[in-house]
Amino acid sequence: MLNTKIIATIPVFIAVNIAALLIWFLDISAQSMPFILGIIAGGLVDLDNRLTGRLKNIFYTLLAFSFSSLIVQYFIDQSVPFIAVMTLMTFVFTMLGAIGPRYSTIAFGTLVVALYTILTYMPGTPWYINPIMILCGTSLYSLVALIVYLFFPNRPVQESVAKSFFALADYLDAKAQFFDPDDIEQLALLQVELAMKNSALINAFNLCRIALFYRIRGQHRHSRTTRMIRYYFAAQDIHERVNSSHFDYQVLTGQLKNTDLIFRIQRLLELQAQSCRDIARSLHQNQEYHYQPRLEKAVAGITQSFEIYAQTHQQAQKNLLHLKTLLENLQAIDWQLRHLGQESTPRNQDENTERAQIYSENISGCRNILRVIRSHLMFGSQLFRHAVRLSIVVFLSCATVEFLQLDRGYWILLTAIFVCQPNYSATKLRLKQRIIGTLLGVLAAALLPYMMSTLEAKLGFVVLTSTLFFFFRTNNYSYSTFFITLQVLASFDIIGFDIYAATLPRLIDTLIGSAIAWFGVSYLWPDWKYLQLDKVTHRAVKSNAKYLLHIISQLQFGRGDNLKYRIARRRAHESATALGTAVSNMNSEPQKYQNYLQKGFELLKINYSLLSYISALGAYRQNMKQLRQNTGFLLEFYPIAKKIILLLENIEKLSAQEFEGQYLNIELSLKQCNDKAEYTEHSPFSVPIQQLNMISRILPPLYEAINAAPQNPLETDGQAA
Repeated sequence: MLNTKIIATIPVFIAVNIAALLIWFLDISAQSMPFILGIIAGGLVDLDNRLTGRLKNIFYTLLAFSFSSLIVQYFIDQSVPFIAVMTLMTFVFTMLGAIGPRYSTIAFGTLVVALYTILTYMPGTPWYINPIMILCGTSLYSLVALIVYLFFPNRPVQESVAKSFFALADYLDAKAQFFDPDDIEQLALLQVELAMKNSALINAFNLCRIALFYRIRGQHRHSRTTRMIRYYFAAQDIHERVNSSHFDYQVLTGQLKNTDLIFRIQRLLELQAQSCRDIARSLHQNQEYHYQPRLEKAVAGITQSFEIYAQTHQQAQKNLLHLKTLLENLQAIDWQLRHLGQESTPRNQDENTERAQIYSENISGCRNILRVIRSHLMFGSQLFRHAVRLSIVVFLSCATVEFLQLDRGYWILLTAIFVCQPNYSATKLRLKQRIIGTLLGVLAAALLPYMMSTLEAKLGFVVLTSTLFFFFRTNNYSYSTFFITLQVLASFDIIGFDIYAATLPRLIDTLIGSAIAWFGVSYLWPDWKYLQLDKVTHRAVKSNAKYLLHIISQLQFGRGDNLKYRIARRRAHESATALGTAVSNMNSEPQKYQNYLQKGFELLKINYSLLSYISALGAYRQNMKQLRQNTGFLLEFYPIAKKIILLLENIEKLSAQEFEGQYLNIELSLKQCNDKAEYTEHSPFSVPIQQLNMISRILPPLYEAINAAPQNPLETDGQAA
């Protein structure tokens, strides 16, 4: 079975081979470089879609590439207009990323085509040759990619689902560590680690959701796509179950420390993680997934162990309730894993249609596109800051080349654009990788004339390096830079340039371009001036409140809109991921920003605990039918939940006195519910009441952490100085 990365590389390998044969047969070595770079550009914007969607992508890509290449070709001999055009194009194409990741990919590819047009410019060549050859290369790649897609139509979606299950397995393993009695003292570190694994999982889910969204927009749905949708929803259900928290881990784990039950819970979570990896591997290898019998034995063993524990600890009814809800979630995960390989419907048959719906932001129409872009035209938007910063970097790079009159110095511009990333830490990593890859590529290129003396050998080397560039470009930027450096220098050799004369300038240009990019990301509106921890936290808390509102609404009014519920849940997790990313970026930024890192970790842990308590209520929705039949319970439960939601929505605006008053009101109402016999022990009402208690308990530390978070760390530093 072919690896997915190999399948993704096949179109480039075939297209560059065809290009090499055409160059050799037609004797067009002088035009070889723009032809092959056109193939590279086509590969950079290759987006997974159904057949009609791919055809539309190809049409819009060729249109955008034509515009970019022709306009650069027209202005390339006019210094000032050329610099102005490149600066403006950079800003516009970067801002198109506001519409969505697909627009962002095509826009970046269009900017890269402008760079390739500059890089392959030959003063004595007719003006139309470069644009035509680049478009021919892109068209060739697109045609080959379309044919390869017909042979492997579902592999990209299947790969996205597989990555989701790999990330889910890592998350389950991280959760299993909470039930290691020897590591419970490290609970704070475990919570941060779990939050980071959750961020990685949500990112994987988002990529999977987008892939599925573009596959099911048509009227006819492939059976394998339907199967992937089922896998995706199963993974989401498992995530919600395992993300649920019903108790204080430190307290309960301490009580279970000397029992076999805690080890059985940990082992079951690890076995379920392994099952998720088995599912991912079966998708990778395009094989059928088989439920493991040892998982069934583990579930039976933990059930038996719980019954024995319950008989000997009947006085600890509250602990038994917590354990019972935990085991119910583990059994629900087991049910998903057991039935995943079967062509069966979800547990709730009536949700079949709703569950098949995939939501994704799909902005269309000029008015909506302009509205979205306009909403980002402020320095509070990271996209706008990056667009302005990158435009200035392009201006400085072009001005440097023009001022110093560097021959083919636009490698500086190419380096600067590829190195300059939206944030400091990503740019720092990319800069190191680019310099290392280019240095090694230049050193290796010095040996090329001794190894290849014929055109056939040189073209074969270009095929090899182009293919390896694509193979490594998504997971090892140093390797991909190494191979693309060799490819470009070999292409220079094919079109007649002295390779020794080209190697040292390419290395110097890389260093200059990297320095300009470093300057831009460090001094032009750096992220640490705008990344305000309080705003990211407020968005996360409000998203949690909306998630809780959707859960409570389904209890209050009956079965609600499952799609809207999933959107609310996803946005709550995405906001938690944004908070985790902010804290992670703080850890990578200059030292002056790291003074507030501990407070960031504290907010991350508290917000994640809050999200876990809410998720437990969400996982309990399936059991809420009989709760809706009890009017008395609803009359007490819903008003308390509404008070909690209102407090969460306005927590950053409340004074200490206002917060204390609202919190005491919630606590008093909860105490009245807790004192009622029908809401305790084995009652179906116990879990919802228990979760409101857990959420209520976390409100004071959340309020304290939010008020302790600085609004702008850099400004605070300046005032202190």
